[in-house]
Amino acid sequence: MSKVQAYFRDSYQELVEKVSWPTWAQLQQSTMIVLVATLVITGIVWVMDFGSNNLLKLVYSLFK
Repeated sequence: MSKVQAYFRDSYQELVEKVSWPTWAQLQQSTMIVLVATLVITGIVWVMDFGSNNLLKLVYSLFK
């Protein structure tokens, strides 16, 4: 049991003393970067899906 207590004590100490947490401004900037990247990737996937859907409809219409 003492090993478990030591683990949690050391983990807490590391989080409090050794981890460098971002400032509020850095956190906001990182969040905006992730949001914009997500929207861009979503747009790219949508365009690829739309294009392949129309291409397949064209190919299928040739064999009717």
